[in-house]
Amino acid sequence: MLFSITTALALAIVRPTLASPGVLPARVSQRADAGSSFDISKVVTTPEIPPRPDVVLLVDVTGSMGNAISNIKTNLANVIATVKDGQPTAQFAVASFGDLNDPNGFQVNQGLTDSVSALQTAVNSLRAEGGQDTDEDWINALYRLSTGSVAFRAGSSRIIVVVGDAPSHDPSGGHSLASTIAALTEQNVRVIGVDVSSLNGKNQATAVTSATGGIIIGSAADEVSAAIVSGLKNLNVTVVPDVVSCDAGVSLAFNPASITVGSGGAVTFRETASVGDGAAPGAALNCSVRFLLNGSPGGDAFVQGVTARVNPLGCYTCNPNPGENKCHITTACASTPFGNMCLTRPGFKADGAADDNVRLQWRLVWAAAGGQEHRVAVKPGTSSNTLCDSNNRGDSVCKEVVIGGCLTVASNGGARFGDGVADQAVMMMGGGEL
Repeated sequence: MLFSITTALALAIVRPTLASPGVLPARVSQRADAGSSFDISKVVTTPEIPPRPDVVLLVDVTGSMGNAISNIKTNLANVIATVKDGQPTAQFAVASFGDLNDPNGFQVNQGLTDSVSALQTAVNSLRAEGGQDTDEDWINALYRLSTGSVAFRAGSSRIIVVVGDAPSHDPSGGHSLASTIAALTEQNVRVIGVDVSSLNGKNQATAVTSATGGIIIGSAADEVSAAIVSGLKNLNVTVVPDVVSCDAGVSLAFNPASITVGSGGAVTFRETASVGDGAAPGAALNCSVRFLLNGSPGGDAFVQGVTARVNPLGCYTCNPNPGENKCHITTACASTPFGNMCLTRPGFKADGAADDNVRLQWRLVWAAAGGQEHRVAVKPGTSSNTLCDSNNRGDSVCKEVVIGGCLTVASNGGARFGDGVADQAVMMMGGGEL
């Protein structure tokens, strides 16, 4: 992208005020059946300046750059303060270039540091002198910086800001434009070009910034510092969900897998949590997700937690009140030792359900003989017009249906079951109330 400093500043001014950088909702807890899934809408708001930035100011120090260098010297502290206001862990370095045949061909004046005084000292040492021809040697400088001349921190957002007024020799110091771009991209370094006059005169800056996800900003010499800040605030951000961990029995998937947006913008992902068929009833299964910004962790605000609470199997209760009774017409909401449940007619069981599918039907253990062992309890709304096995008679009627492990007596209203069925309650199998 190629912006003038006026355009870049205008974009910063008109950008709407968005939510604080981070992910919302940051914590989700939702109930789900074993073998089911649920979707979550995740909104990630990106920061104006990339997280944990390592910013190298690479300045042309040939004779024509005097006014631009003076502007940087005067405003360096404000540039650093502005960046640190959004990203407190930011570090800066200062490097310079000219013609390789000059004494100032390439130099790292200050390695990465958060010391404003050290950086100011480095910038104050810059002198505009030399320059034997029109072209300079910033291609060599970029290659050197991306191959070890500056020690970038692990997990940082790596950015080089080239401030210059002329194109580069190519090759430069034995390094071609193509090999330099390859070195930059291998190290995930993005390049911002502040074009004081003809930095992009041969479209070299366009090639570098396009390949690295950077930007070119045209600037007058006395507006260079403002252009540096505007460049840092107008970088594209690619947001990628990264599942750090999930308990056994639950998994997460995201659609889309990544989204690119202008810095400060917000993106929305559809997150799908899938609970395994064998997930234990009553279990709380946790996942942790972080959202990477251009491959770098965004910090605590970009970490999200998901908890899938596995619903108990069976033991659903019902409400007998008119208008609130969700039992199917083939069943009745009747009293049991575990609260009101939808009970079949004697000798009948759920339609189309396996005898051991306690998600839909189960038998009860009654406290005293002469209970209703011949009736089967079913999930509210379940049609129950199937005759039990005719081989099971007398006290053994319907014994092919498994006994549910309903252990806790239900209270009026019971515990709500989060499956979207209103006015129904559920009792735990073997684990007390929810």
